[in-house]
Parts: sequence; C-alpha cells; structure tokens
Amino acid sequence: MKYLKINAPGRWLLLVLVLLAGPARAQTAVLLLDSAEAQALRRHPRLRQAEQEISEQRALKRGSFAPANPDFLFSAPTGEMWAPGVVQTIDLPNVYRRQRQVAQAGLTLAERNREVSRASVLRDTRLAYLSLQFAEAQVRQLAYQDSLYQALRVATERLFAAGEVTSLQRISTDAEARQVAVQLQQATEDLRTAQRRLGLLLGTPTVLATSTDLRRSGPELAQTGAALLGSLPAEDSAALVRSPALAYATQNVALSQSGISLVRARRTPALTVGYQNQAFENSAIKYRFQFGVSVPIWFWTYRSQLQAATARSQAAGYQLQTQRLELGTQYQQALADTRKFSASLAYYEQTGVPQARAIISQSQRLFRAGEISYLVLIQSLNQAFTIQNTYLTTIRDYRQALVELNYLRGE
Repeated sequence: MKYLKINAPGRWLLLVLVLLAGPARAQTAVLLLDSAEAQALRRHPRLRQAEQEISEQRALKRGSFAPANPDFLFSAPTGEMWAPGVVQTIDLPNVYRRQRQVAQAGLTLAERNREVSRASVLRDTRLAYLSLQFAEAQVRQLAYQDSLYQALRVATERLFAAGEVTSLQRISTDAEARQVAVQLQQATEDLRTAQRRLGLLLGTPTVLATSTDLRRSGPELAQTGAALLGSLPAEDSAALVRSPALAYATQNVALSQSGISLVRARRTPALTVGYQNQAFENSAIKYRFQFGVSVPIWFWTYRSQLQAATARSQAAGYQLQTQRLELGTQYQQALADTRKFSASLAYYEQTGVPQARAIISQSQRLFRAGEISYLVLIQSLNQAFTIQNTYLTTIRDYRQALVELNYLRGE
C-alpha cells in the first residue's frame, strides 16, 4: 500500500489547518481573490446601506415637485352664512425646477458614496486576503525552520552525550529551537485571526484558506508592479482623476451650490388661487375664483437661509481642497512605498533568496563534514532565515502598497 509522502513543513501546515478547522463538520474552503471580492461586494452591509441611501434619494427626487398643502377653510363673506372654500399657493416654475436639481444632485451624491463604499470594501477585502496569505506563508516558513532546529537539537543532544559539543552549545541549540517553536505558535494564532477577519468580512463562518502561496508570487508581483509604475501619469491630479473619494467631494460641492440656487428661487413671489363663496345667498353665481400673490416679506428669514447655504457651499469647497491635499499626500506615500519595495523585491529575487538557499544547504553540509563549527552553523542558519523572512515581508508590503495605490486611483 502506498502513502502520500509529505515533507515536514507540509505536515506542520496540515496539522495547523486541522486544528483551526475545529469540529469535524467545519471544512477549510480554498478561496480565490476574485471570489472573495465578489462575496464581499454581495454581502457587505456598507454597500447595502449605500443602496438604501440611493433608494431614499430616488424617492425624494420623485417628490421634488412639492407644492404647499391647500388651505380648506370656512368663511362668511356676507355675514349671513358660513361657506366652505379652498386656497392653494403655487410657487413659480423656477422653484420646482431648482428643487428637482437639488434632488438630482443628492441622488448623484448617494451614487458617488456607493462608489466610495465599493472601493473601500474592495481594499479591505484585498488587504484581509493578503493578511491571510502572509499568515499562511509565515506558518510554512516557521514550520520549516522549526523542523530544522528540532532535528539540530536532537543531533546536539547526541553530540553532547558523546562529549563532542559543550554544554553552552547544547543550551544555545535548545534556546534557538524553543524560540522558533514559540514563533510558530504565534504565527498559528495570527493565521487563525486572519481567517476570522476575512470570514467576518465575507459573512461566512467557514475556515478559509487562500489559493496561492505568497512566497511563490514574487516574480509575478515584480512584473505587475513594474507595469503599473510604468503606466502612471507624471501629475498627481491626472492619477487621481478617477478617485471615488474625490468624485464624492466634487459632487458635494455641486449639491451645495444647487442649494444656493434653490434658496434664491424661493425668494420670489408665489401665486395664490382660491375658490370660495363670495356672494349673497340669492346670487346667481355664488362660488368664484380668486387670485393673489404671496409676497416674501420676511426678508431676514431668506437672508439667513442664503447665508447658511453660502457657508455650506464654501465649506464643501474647502472640503474638496482638503480631500485633494490628503489624496495627493497619500498617493505620493503609496507611490514611494511601491518604488521602494519594488527595488527591495528585485534584490531578494535576484540575490537574497538564492543566497539564503545556498547558505542553508552548504552550512549543513559543511557542518556534517566537520569543516565549520557549531557557532558558524547557527549564525549561517539565522542569517538565511532572516533573509527569507524579510523577503516574505517585502512581498506583503509591496502588495499592500499596490492595493493602496490602486485604491487611490479608483482601480
């Protein structure tokens, strides 16, 4: 009977996934990034909230033609009897047109807010997925280190029993092995936390796993980052032209300006139309139409409303300037991080990682051959593992910078 042979890091990761799975009914689901994004966009409450806000604004737009309520009254124009009547005040068409423009601007603002929410959800999902990838890669890396140090500790115990190594070397090996074991436990807990975070974001209790080993994505990441850096425009304003946050702030200015136009339109007179009994009881025509004009004489009210609308518009303009400044600063930082990690990744891909593999392989071979001391072996292994861990961290930081850069660009 044949069995599947699994190396030490693979056994560690399999054990971690089994422990994380908990009860037998819980299964680990391998998830693609595209699937995670689709689930987040479908289930996240922030987008549902944005959709309801759009529905609210659509309803308000349908009610933008809102004349004043009619006045039903009783009057006795001749002093002989009470008779019912109705009076309706109607604003000029310009008022209703401005009300519709305000409603349309509010609807557009709600749609811009939906785009901001969508971009934020996508960014959060990509970062959460990346955190899970990084946690999985850390567990694999530390599981490999742990297996190596555990084997080295066993060998050191034998050498110490044979009198070939000192007590200090034995204690040092045990300390290194225990330190790596603790780091592996911490990485396992980080993995569990990353799974929960992504699960909460997607609205699923399933134990999740990513489909791609982060350590193997370095070459593809280098190509993707280089292509993106080569396609970016020279001016920040051109790069941020599709930013959802900037579009929202711009539309907020348009909404506030339409509010000023509405206040000014309401300062004009309105028409009054009535239909009442205005004759004696024996008159041939008792009910007659009446016409009048509603004059806005309470000028201080309209003046205060205009001042408030103007101040609101100016505040929206300053908010737009602030948004441009903040987005420009964030864009410059994300661009600098992308370039910095691009250079670091190129170094590790071309030089650092191959050297680390060579150091691990050759140091073990030379130690078994008796050509290097125990101290040199430990130093060499620590140096190689530091390079590998830094390489893994560089990939994560590079991807985070790209996610942030694309978010700011509205991608």
